[in-house]
Amino acid sequence: MAMQATSTRNIQPPAARPSAASPADWAGETRYVVRQPILNLRGHVHGYELLFRNAPEAVLSAGADMAARTMLDNAVIFGLDWLTNGLPAFIGCTIESLTEDLVLVLAPHQTVLAVPASLELTPRLLESCRGLKARGFRLALDDFTWKPNLRPLAELADYIRVDFNALGIQERRYLRSMDCASLAMVAKKVETQEAYQSARAEGFTLFQGSYFCHPVLLKKRKLPANRQLHFEIVRLLHHDPIDIPRVSQLVSRDASLTYRLLRLVNSPLYAIQQEVRSIELAIIAVGENVFRRIVSLAVLSELNGEEAPEILHMALLRGRFCELAAKSCGLQSDEQYLLGMLSLVPAMLRLPMEEITPSLPLRAEICEALQGTMNPERRLLAWIESHERGDWEACDQMTHAHGLSQESLVKCYAESVVWAAAALRSSSTV
Repeated sequence: MAMQATSTRNIQPPAARPSAASPADWAGETRYVVRQPILNLRGHVHGYELLFRNAPEAVLSAGADMAARTMLDNAVIFGLDWLTNGLPAFIGCTIESLTEDLVLVLAPHQTVLAVPASLELTPRLLESCRGLKARGFRLALDDFTWKPNLRPLAELADYIRVDFNALGIQERRYLRSMDCASLAMVAKKVETQEAYQSARAEGFTLFQGSYFCHPVLLKKRKLPANRQLHFEIVRLLHHDPIDIPRVSQLVSRDASLTYRLLRLVNSPLYAIQQEVRSIELAIIAVGENVFRRIVSLAVLSELNGEEAPEILHMALLRGRFCELAAKSCGLQSDEQYLLGMLSLVPAMLRLPMEEITPSLPLRAEICEALQGTMNPERRLLAWIESHERGDWEACDQMTHAHGLSQESLVKCYAESVVWAAAALRSSSTV
Protein backbone atom coordinates (compact mmCIF):
# COMPACT_ATOMS: atom_id res chain seq x y z
CA MET A 1 0.00 0.00 0.00
CA ALA A 2 1.12 3.54 -0.60
CA MET A 3 2.17 4.99 2.70
CA GLN A 4 4.19 7.84 3.98
CA ALA A 5 6.25 7.63 7.14
CA THR A 6 8.28 9.91 9.35
CA SER A 7 9.94 10.08 12.75
CA THR A 8 10.16 12.55 15.59
CA ARG A 9 13.94 12.47 15.84
CA ASN A 10 15.46 15.99 15.63
CA ILE A 11 12.65 17.57 13.65
CA GLN A 12 9.58 19.61 14.48
CA PRO A 13 6.30 20.30 12.74
CA PRO A 14 6.47 23.72 11.04
CA ALA A 15 3.94 25.18 13.51
CA ALA A 16 6.11 24.10 16.43
CA ARG A 17 9.36 25.70 15.25
CA PRO A 18 9.49 28.41 17.96
CA SER A 19 9.88 25.80 20.69
CA ALA A 20 13.44 25.04 21.75
CA ALA A 21 12.69 21.37 22.31
CA SER A 22 12.13 18.96 19.47
CA PRO A 23 9.52 16.18 19.51
CA ALA A 24 12.41 13.78 20.02
CA ASP A 25 13.14 15.53 23.30
CA TRP A 26 9.53 15.12 24.36
CA ALA A 27 9.34 11.48 23.34
CA GLY A 28 12.77 10.34 24.49
CA GLU A 29 13.21 7.93 21.58
CA THR A 30 12.88 7.63 17.84
CA ARG A 31 9.31 6.97 16.76
CA TYR A 32 7.86 6.22 13.37
CA VAL A 33 4.48 6.96 11.85
CA VAL A 34 3.06 5.78 8.54
CA ARG A 35 0.46 7.91 6.82
CA GLN A 36 -1.71 6.00 4.40
CA PRO A 37 -3.75 8.33 2.18
CA ILE A 38 -7.48 7.79 1.78
CA LEU A 39 -8.56 9.14 -1.60
CA ASN A 40 -11.96 10.20 -2.88
CA LEU A 41 -13.52 9.64 -6.28
CA ARG A 42 -11.65 12.64 -7.72
CA GLY A 43 -8.28 11.29 -6.61
CA HIS A 44 -7.87 13.90 -3.86
CA VAL A 45 -6.83 13.00 -0.32
CA HIS A 46 -9.82 12.83 2.04
CA GLY A 47 -7.72 11.95 5.10
CA TYR A 48 -4.89 9.76 6.35
CA GLU A 49 -4.85 6.58 8.38
CA LEU A 50 -2.05 6.84 10.94
CA LEU A 51 -0.07 3.78 12.02
CA PHE A 52 2.63 4.20 14.65
CA ARG A 53 5.72 2.22 15.52
CA ASN A 54 8.38 2.78 18.17
CA ALA A 55 11.75 1.07 18.07
CA PRO A 56 11.42 -2.49 16.69
CA GLU A 57 12.13 -4.08 20.07
CA ALA A 58 9.38 -2.00 21.67
CA VAL A 59 6.83 -3.25 19.15
CA LEU A 60 7.74 -6.86 19.72
CA SER A 61 7.38 -6.60 23.49
CA ALA A 62 4.26 -4.43 23.71
CA GLY A 63 0.77 -5.79 24.23
CA ALA A 64 -2.31 -4.39 22.51
CA ASP A 65 -3.23 -1.99 25.32
CA MET A 66 0.31 -0.68 25.69
CA ALA A 67 0.47 -0.26 21.91
CA ALA A 68 -2.77 1.75 22.05
CA ARG A 69 -1.40 4.02 24.78
CA THR A 70 1.82 4.49 22.82
CA MET A 71 -0.15 5.26 19.67
CA LEU A 72 -2.12 8.00 21.43
CA ASP A 73 1.06 9.36 22.99
CA ASN A 74 2.63 9.47 19.53
CA ALA A 75 -0.39 11.26 18.06
CA VAL A 76 -0.06 13.97 20.69
CA ILE A 77 3.72 14.25 20.27
CA PHE A 78 3.58 14.49 16.48
CA GLY A 79 0.51 16.71 16.32
CA LEU A 80 -2.33 15.80 13.98
CA ASP A 81 -2.06 19.10 12.06
CA TRP A 82 1.49 18.29 10.99
CA LEU A 83 0.73 14.69 10.14
CA THR A 84 -2.40 15.26 8.07
CA ASN A 85 -2.24 18.93 7.00
CA GLY A 86 -5.59 19.51 8.66
CA LEU A 87 -7.35 16.56 7.01
CA PRO A 88 -9.11 13.86 9.07
CA ALA A 89 -6.81 11.46 10.92
CA PHE A 90 -8.06 7.86 11.11
CA ILE A 91 -6.64 6.29 14.27
CA GLY A 92 -7.09 2.66 15.30
CA CYS A 93 -8.55 2.04 18.76
CA THR A 94 -8.75 -0.73 21.33
CA ILE A 95 -11.51 -1.36 23.87
CA GLU A 96 -9.35 0.27 26.55
CA SER A 97 -8.68 3.45 24.59
CA LEU A 98 -12.42 3.85 23.91
CA THR A 99 -13.99 2.83 27.22
CA GLU A 100 -11.43 4.57 29.46
CA ASP A 101 -11.56 7.82 27.46
CA LEU A 102 -7.88 7.69 26.50
CA VAL A 103 -8.76 9.11 23.08
CA LEU A 104 -9.85 12.39 24.67
CA VAL A 105 -6.26 13.61 24.29
CA LEU A 106 -7.02 13.94 20.55
CA ALA A 107 -8.84 16.80 18.83
CA PRO A 108 -12.39 15.59 18.07
CA HIS A 109 -12.82 17.71 14.93
CA GLN A 110 -9.72 16.17 13.34
CA THR A 111 -10.02 12.58 14.51
CA VAL A 112 -11.85 9.56 13.14
CA LEU A 113 -11.79 6.74 15.69
CA ALA A 114 -11.42 3.41 13.90
CA VAL A 115 -13.28 0.77 15.93
CA PRO A 116 -12.35 -2.79 14.88
CA ALA A 117 -15.42 -4.84 13.96
CA SER A 118 -13.75 -7.78 15.72
CA LEU A 119 -14.20 -6.18 19.16
CA GLU A 120 -16.88 -7.65 21.39
CA LEU A 121 -19.75 -5.17 21.29
CA THR A 122 -20.54 -4.83 24.99
CA PRO A 123 -23.05 -2.31 26.39
CA ARG A 124 -20.12 -0.35 27.86
CA LEU A 125 -18.32 -0.13 24.52
CA LEU A 126 -21.50 1.01 22.76
CA GLU A 127 -22.17 3.61 25.45
CA SER A 128 -18.59 4.89 25.17
CA CYS A 129 -18.88 5.21 21.39
CA ARG A 130 -22.11 7.18 21.76
CA GLY A 131 -20.43 9.49 24.25
CA LEU A 132 -17.41 10.05 22.02
CA LYS A 133 -19.68 10.76 19.07
CA ALA A 134 -21.52 13.34 21.18
CA ARG A 135 -18.17 15.02 21.89
CA GLY A 136 -17.59 15.52 18.17
CA PHE A 137 -15.49 12.48 17.23
CA ARG A 138 -16.32 10.61 14.05
CA LEU A 139 -16.40 6.82 14.12
CA ALA A 140 -15.27 4.28 11.56
CA LEU A 141 -16.31 0.65 11.83
CA ASP A 142 -13.04 -0.96 10.75
CA ASP A 143 -12.38 -4.23 8.90
CA PHE A 144 -16.11 -4.75 8.62
CA THR A 145 -17.52 -8.24 8.28
CA TRP A 146 -21.21 -8.84 8.68
CA LYS A 147 -22.48 -9.83 12.16
CA PRO A 148 -26.07 -9.15 13.23
CA ASN A 149 -24.98 -7.73 16.60
CA LEU A 150 -22.89 -5.03 14.86
CA ARG A 151 -25.94 -3.13 13.64
CA PRO A 152 -26.10 -0.67 16.62
CA LEU A 153 -22.45 0.28 16.11
CA ALA A 154 -22.83 0.45 12.33
CA GLU A 155 -25.71 2.86 12.78
CA LEU A 156 -23.44 5.13 14.84
CA ALA A 157 -20.58 5.02 12.33
CA ASP A 158 -19.66 7.78 9.91
CA TYR A 159 -17.49 5.39 7.91
CA ILE A 160 -17.46 1.66 7.27
CA ARG A 161 -14.05 0.39 6.17
CA VAL A 162 -13.84 -2.94 4.37
CA ASP A 163 -10.95 -5.08 3.20
CA PHE A 164 -12.08 -5.07 -0.42
CA ASN A 165 -10.31 -8.35 -1.14
CA ALA A 166 -12.45 -10.04 1.53
CA LEU A 167 -15.79 -8.48 0.56
CA GLY A 168 -18.42 -11.22 0.71
CA ILE A 169 -22.05 -11.60 -0.31
CA GLN A 170 -23.42 -10.77 3.16
CA GLU A 171 -21.27 -7.67 3.46
CA ARG A 172 -22.41 -6.49 0.02
CA ARG A 173 -26.05 -7.04 0.90
CA TYR A 174 -25.75 -5.16 4.19
CA LEU A 175 -23.79 -2.23 2.75
CA ARG A 176 -26.36 -1.77 -0.01
CA SER A 177 -29.08 -1.49 2.65
CA MET A 178 -27.30 1.34 4.49
CA ASP A 179 -28.15 5.03 4.16
CA CYS A 180 -25.24 6.18 2.01
CA ALA A 181 -26.18 9.84 2.51
CA SER A 182 -24.88 9.69 6.09
CA LEU A 183 -22.30 6.92 5.75
CA ALA A 184 -19.08 6.83 3.74
CA MET A 185 -17.85 3.44 2.59
CA VAL A 186 -14.07 2.98 2.45
CA ALA A 187 -12.49 0.20 0.38
CA LYS A 188 -9.14 -0.84 1.85
CA LYS A 189 -6.29 -2.73 0.15
CA VAL A 190 -7.21 -1.50 -3.31
CA GLU A 191 -3.98 -2.22 -5.18
CA THR A 192 -4.96 -2.23 -8.87
CA GLN A 193 -7.05 -0.14 -11.24
CA GLU A 194 -9.30 -3.16 -11.80
CA ALA A 195 -9.99 -3.38 -8.06
CA TYR A 196 -10.59 0.38 -7.93
CA GLN A 197 -13.16 0.22 -10.73
CA SER A 198 -14.86 -2.73 -9.05
CA ALA A 199 -14.99 -0.86 -5.73
CA ARG A 200 -16.54 2.16 -7.42
CA ALA A 201 -19.16 -0.08 -9.00
CA GLU A 202 -19.96 -1.51 -5.56
CA GLY A 203 -20.73 2.00 -4.28
CA PHE A 204 -17.52 2.77 -2.40
CA THR A 205 -16.58 6.45 -2.44
CA LEU A 206 -13.27 6.38 -0.53
CA PHE A 207 -10.27 4.18 -1.29
CA GLN A 208 -7.01 3.06 0.35
CA GLY A 209 -4.18 1.27 -1.39
CA SER A 210 -1.54 1.82 -4.04
CA TYR A 211 -3.93 1.68 -7.01
CA PHE A 212 -3.36 5.35 -7.84
CA CYS A 213 0.36 4.68 -8.27
CA HIS A 214 -0.45 1.95 -10.80
CA PRO A 215 -2.72 3.47 -13.45
CA VAL A 216 -3.51 1.54 -16.60
CA LEU A 217 -0.41 1.88 -18.78
CA LEU A 218 -0.82 2.87 -22.40
CA LYS A 219 1.86 0.65 -23.84
CA LYS A 220 1.24 1.55 -27.47
CA ARG A 221 1.40 5.30 -26.92
CA LYS A 222 4.64 7.13 -27.64
CA LEU A 223 6.07 9.73 -25.31
CA PRO A 224 4.25 12.99 -26.19
CA ALA A 225 6.39 15.70 -27.78
CA ASN A 226 5.89 18.16 -24.92
CA ARG A 227 7.05 15.51 -22.43
CA GLN A 228 10.17 14.95 -24.50
CA LEU A 229 10.74 18.69 -24.24
CA HIS A 230 10.40 18.51 -20.45
CA PHE A 231 12.92 15.68 -20.19
CA GLU A 232 15.34 17.57 -22.44
CA ILE A 233 15.08 20.54 -20.07
CA VAL A 234 15.83 18.30 -17.09
CA ARG A 235 18.77 16.81 -19.00
CA LEU A 236 20.25 20.26 -19.65
CA LEU A 237 19.74 21.30 -16.04
CA HIS A 238 22.23 18.67 -14.96
CA HIS A 239 25.05 19.99 -17.12
CA ASP A 240 27.51 22.12 -15.17
CA PRO A 241 27.42 24.97 -15.86
CA ILE A 242 23.87 25.31 -17.13
CA ASP A 243 23.53 26.39 -20.75
CA ILE A 244 21.32 29.32 -19.76
CA PRO A 245 20.36 30.50 -23.27
CA ARG A 246 19.41 26.98 -24.37
CA VAL A 247 17.40 26.21 -21.21
CA SER A 248 15.62 29.56 -21.40
CA GLN A 249 14.73 28.90 -25.04
CA LEU A 250 13.28 25.46 -24.28
CA VAL A 251 11.31 26.62 -21.24
CA SER A 252 9.86 29.53 -23.21
CA ARG A 253 8.45 27.08 -25.78
CA ASP A 254 6.00 25.79 -23.16
CA ALA A 255 3.70 28.59 -21.96
CA SER A 256 2.25 26.56 -19.11
CA LEU A 257 5.69 25.55 -17.84
CA THR A 258 6.95 29.14 -18.08
CA TYR A 259 3.98 30.39 -16.06
CA ARG A 260 4.39 27.67 -13.45
CA LEU A 261 8.14 28.29 -13.19
CA LEU A 262 7.80 32.03 -12.63
CA ARG A 263 5.05 31.51 -10.06
CA LEU A 264 7.28 29.08 -8.17
CA VAL A 265 10.27 31.43 -8.27
CA ASN A 266 8.09 34.19 -6.79
CA SER A 267 6.48 31.97 -4.16
CA PRO A 268 7.27 32.20 -0.40
CA LEU A 269 9.10 28.86 -0.67
CA TYR A 270 12.12 30.63 -2.20
CA ALA A 271 11.75 34.06 -0.53
CA ILE A 272 13.00 36.15 -3.48
CA GLN A 273 13.06 39.83 -2.47
CA GLN A 274 11.90 41.19 -5.82
CA GLU A 275 9.46 39.96 -8.44
CA VAL A 276 11.08 37.87 -11.18
CA ARG A 277 9.56 38.20 -14.65
CA SER A 278 11.95 36.33 -16.95
CA ILE A 279 13.71 32.99 -17.01
CA GLU A 280 17.15 34.61 -17.22
CA LEU A 281 16.42 36.80 -14.19
CA ALA A 282 15.14 33.75 -12.33
CA ILE A 283 18.48 32.00 -12.79
CA ILE A 284 20.38 35.08 -11.64
CA ALA A 285 18.08 35.65 -8.65
CA VAL A 286 18.18 32.15 -7.18
CA GLY A 287 21.46 30.72 -8.45
CA GLU A 288 21.97 27.65 -10.61
CA ASN A 289 21.51 25.00 -7.90
CA VAL A 290 18.19 26.40 -6.67
CA PHE A 291 17.09 27.02 -10.26
CA ARG A 292 17.66 23.35 -11.06
CA ARG A 293 15.37 22.43 -8.16
CA ILE A 294 12.65 24.91 -9.13
CA VAL A 295 12.56 23.83 -12.76
CA SER A 296 12.53 20.15 -11.76
CA LEU A 297 9.54 20.84 -9.51
CA ALA A 298 7.77 22.78 -12.25
CA VAL A 299 8.37 19.97 -14.76
CA LEU A 300 7.17 17.35 -12.30
CA SER A 301 3.99 19.34 -11.65
CA GLU A 302 3.37 19.54 -15.39
CA LEU A 303 3.93 15.80 -15.84
CA ASN A 304 1.39 15.03 -13.12
CA GLY A 305 -1.23 17.44 -14.39
CA GLU A 306 -3.98 14.86 -15.03
CA GLU A 307 -3.26 12.38 -12.25
CA ALA A 308 -3.96 12.23 -8.50
CA PRO A 309 -2.13 15.05 -6.66
CA GLU A 310 -0.88 12.51 -4.11
CA ILE A 311 1.40 11.03 -6.78
CA LEU A 312 3.22 14.36 -7.05
CA HIS A 313 3.45 14.54 -3.26
CA MET A 314 4.99 11.08 -3.07
CA ALA A 315 7.43 11.85 -5.89
CA LEU A 316 8.65 14.96 -4.08
CA LEU A 317 9.03 13.00 -0.85
CA ARG A 318 11.00 10.26 -2.56
CA GLY A 319 13.26 12.71 -4.37
CA ARG A 320 14.09 14.75 -1.29
CA PHE A 321 14.58 11.65 0.85
CA CYS A 322 16.96 10.01 -1.62
CA GLU A 323 18.89 13.27 -1.91
CA LEU A 324 19.27 13.72 1.87
CA ALA A 325 20.15 10.09 2.55
CA ALA A 326 22.62 9.78 -0.36
CA LYS A 327 25.64 11.00 1.58
CA SER A 328 25.21 8.33 4.25
CA CYS A 329 25.80 5.57 1.69
CA GLY A 330 28.25 7.21 -0.69
CA LEU A 331 25.81 8.07 -3.49
CA GLN A 332 25.50 11.27 -5.51
CA SER A 333 22.80 13.45 -3.99
CA ASP A 334 21.69 15.19 -7.22
CA GLU A 335 21.44 11.88 -9.03
CA GLN A 336 19.51 10.30 -6.17
CA TYR A 337 17.11 13.26 -6.11
CA LEU A 338 16.26 12.62 -9.75
CA LEU A 339 15.98 8.87 -9.16
CA GLY A 340 13.44 9.32 -6.39
CA MET A 341 11.54 12.09 -8.14
CA LEU A 342 11.29 10.27 -11.47
CA SER A 343 10.36 6.89 -9.97
CA LEU A 344 6.66 7.77 -10.21
CA VAL A 345 6.74 9.26 -13.72
CA PRO A 346 5.17 6.09 -15.21
CA ALA A 347 2.13 6.71 -12.98
CA MET A 348 2.00 10.32 -14.17
CA LEU A 349 2.34 9.59 -17.88
CA ARG A 350 0.72 6.13 -17.91
CA LEU A 351 3.70 4.78 -19.81
CA PRO A 352 5.99 1.85 -18.92
CA MET A 353 9.29 2.88 -17.39
CA GLU A 354 11.26 1.16 -20.17
CA GLU A 355 9.69 3.56 -22.69
CA ILE A 356 10.60 6.57 -20.54
CA THR A 357 14.17 5.87 -19.44
CA PRO A 358 15.79 6.49 -22.87
CA SER A 359 14.69 10.13 -22.54
CA LEU A 360 15.93 10.56 -18.97
CA PRO A 361 19.16 12.45 -18.13
CA LEU A 362 20.58 9.61 -16.06
CA ARG A 363 23.42 7.08 -16.10
CA ALA A 364 22.67 3.54 -17.23
CA GLU A 365 22.83 2.27 -13.63
CA ILE A 366 20.19 4.78 -12.52
CA CYS A 367 17.92 3.88 -15.43
CA GLU A 368 18.30 0.23 -14.49
CA ALA A 369 17.39 1.08 -10.90
CA LEU A 370 14.24 2.85 -12.12
CA GLN A 371 13.32 -0.28 -14.07
CA GLY A 372 13.58 -2.38 -10.90
CA THR A 373 17.13 -3.73 -10.95
CA MET A 374 18.28 -4.08 -7.33
CA ASN A 375 21.71 -2.49 -7.77
CA PRO A 376 23.57 -0.23 -5.28
CA GLU A 377 21.95 2.88 -6.77
CA ARG A 378 18.49 1.52 -5.89
CA ARG A 379 19.10 0.95 -2.16
CA LEU A 380 17.45 4.14 -0.94
CA LEU A 381 14.54 3.98 -3.36
CA ALA A 382 13.85 0.37 -2.32
CA TRP A 383 13.94 1.36 1.35
CA ILE A 384 11.51 4.22 0.94
CA GLU A 385 9.12 2.08 -1.12
CA SER A 386 9.00 -0.44 1.74
CA HIS A 387 8.63 2.37 4.27
CA GLU A 388 5.65 3.78 2.38
CA ARG A 389 3.93 0.40 2.69
CA GLY A 390 4.75 0.17 6.39
CA ASP A 391 6.76 -2.96 5.69
CA TRP A 392 9.00 -2.61 8.74
CA GLU A 393 10.58 -6.05 8.34
CA ALA A 394 11.77 -5.25 4.80
CA CYS A 395 13.15 -1.89 5.99
CA ASP A 396 15.06 -3.57 8.81
CA GLN A 397 16.46 -6.22 6.47
CA MET A 398 17.70 -3.59 4.02
CA THR A 399 19.37 -1.45 6.66
CA HIS A 400 21.15 -4.49 8.09
CA ALA A 401 22.18 -5.83 4.69
CA HIS A 402 23.67 -2.52 3.52
CA GLY A 403 25.00 -1.22 6.85
CA LEU A 404 22.62 1.74 6.91
CA SER A 405 21.35 3.59 9.97
CA GLN A 406 17.59 3.23 10.41
CA GLU A 407 17.55 6.27 12.65
CA SER A 408 19.40 8.36 10.07
CA LEU A 409 17.02 7.27 7.31
CA VAL A 410 13.86 8.13 9.23
CA LYS A 411 15.38 11.49 10.14
CA CYS A 412 15.93 12.16 6.43
CA TYR A 413 12.35 11.14 5.76
CA ALA A 414 11.04 13.47 8.45
CA GLU A 415 12.88 16.40 6.92
CA SER A 416 11.50 15.38 3.53
CA VAL A 417 7.92 15.50 4.84
CA VAL A 418 8.33 19.17 5.79
CA TRP A 419 10.06 20.09 2.53
CA ALA A 420 7.62 18.22 0.28
CA ALA A 421 4.60 19.79 2.00
CA ALA A 422 6.01 23.28 1.40
CA ALA A 423 6.91 22.46 -2.19
CA LEU A 424 3.47 20.98 -2.85
CA ARG A 425 1.74 24.07 -1.48
CA SER A 426 3.80 26.24 -3.80
CA SER A 427 3.18 24.07 -6.86
CA SER A 428 -0.56 23.84 -6.16
CA THR A 429 -0.96 27.62 -6.41
CA VAL A 430 0.14 27.77 -10.03
